Amino acid sequence: MSKDTDLSELEEQVMQIVWSTGSVTAEDVRRQLAGTKELKDSTVRTVLRRIEEKGLLSHRVEGRKYVYRPLEPPRKVAARAVRGIIDRLCGGSVEALVAGMVDDELVDSQTLRDLAATIERSQLREGGDDV
Repeated sequence: MSKDTDLSELEEQVMQIVWSTGSVTAEDVRRQLAGTKELKDSTVRTVLRRIEEKGLLSHRVEGRKYVYRPLEPPRKVAARAVRGIIDRLCGGSVEALVAGMVDDELVDSQTLRDLAATIERSQLREGGDDV
C-alpha cells in the first residue's frame, strides 16, 4: 500500500460510490457524479487509477472495461487518515487528539466511557491486558 493514502475531495467522493456499490466502472462513477460534477470519462479513469495506486482499489478487466472494487473498508481508511492527523498535528499522541476533541465538545464523557468499555471487552476476548 502506498504511504500517501490521503484522499482528495473528489477521490473521497469516488470511494464513497465504490463502497456503496461494491464494484464500479469509470462510466458508473461518472454517471453517479453527474448530479454534482460533470467530468470527462478520462478524468474519472485518472482518479480511479490514482486511488488504485494508493492501494485502496483493485480492478479486473471485463471485455473492454475495468471494473474496480474496494480493497479496504471505509473504517480502515478513516483510521489511517486519523493516524495521519495524529502524527502531523498531535505529535503522534492519541491522547492529545482525544483531549482536543473533548475540549471542542466533539466527544463527551459518556462516549469516552462507552469506548473504554468496548476496548475492555475487546481486550478480554483477545486475552490481552493492555487497555
